[in-house]
Amino acid sequence: MPELPEVEVVRRGLHEHLVGRQISAATVFHPRAVRRNTSEPFSAALPGATITDTARRGKYLWLVLDSVDALLLHLGMSGQLLVVPRDASASVHQRARLSFADGLSDLSFVDQRTFGHLMLDRGGAALPAPIAHIARDPFDPMFDQPAVVDAIRRKDTVLKRALLDQSIVSGIGNIYADEALWAASLHGERRTRGLSRLDVSRTLDAAREVMAAALDQGGTSFDALYVNVNGASGYFDRSLHAYGQRDWPCARCGTPIVRESFMNRSSYSCPVCQKRPRVRRTR
Repeated sequence: MPELPEVEVVRRGLHEHLVGRQISAATVFHPRAVRRNTSEPFSAALPGATITDTARRGKYLWLVLDSVDALLLHLGMSGQLLVVPRDASASVHQRARLSFADGLSDLSFVDQRTFGHLMLDRGGAALPAPIAHIARDPFDPMFDQPAVVDAIRRKDTVLKRALLDQSIVSGIGNIYADEALWAASLHGERRTRGLSRLDVSRTLDAAREVMAAALDQGGTSFDALYVNVNGASGYFDRSLHAYGQRDWPCARCGTPIVRESFMNRSSYSCPVCQKRPRVRRTR
């Protein structure tokens, strides 16, 4: 699933290509591509609306419209938002398409696994109602890091699980959690209640830094499923220190990176730099 850097790259591309343009048609090719949050049919509500801005929180992005408050765009596991010529043939996995009054280009929503979706919201709030539960991310100007540190330390869980909890801090997924933990020299199985404020804070700092570096390189692309609006891949996978680096030497100490199972996914860490906490034995 695309994480904050990948979604922000897409948002910037959409902002460049779409702001100020009026939608002339909205076509749905697969019923799972659109979720209902209003009584209005998707294809009927959008024509005539002008895109005035773009916004993002964590892994979610939306178009701000003058007549419909927001059009949420969630990429899911394999969603792509591609700016294509109006006469471009449709991808076999195209699920929805927006056309514009100027006729210059279309926005094609392509989703191979159909886990992503589009959704209209007329809530009138700066933050669309369907994602009101999503916490601020580390790039948000109003991100309150001391409060997030305290919230993590109050949780009776492990550090990586807390980093992935989008109701505490948003935008961090499996890739950047592993990279942040490697940078902070902490194992993801460390209990949050036993961590110091300094340890949690420097982990959040590391997450912000590694996501900023990924953003500069267009995000992380492991396959053809994540691309920007022009169809180009990101290059941060070449700079990863932990995620996906099983058996490669740690950049700090040279010890081979190990892979472990975590929440039905994979975790990668250095067994020397990120010592796994000991399991307490009960008598």
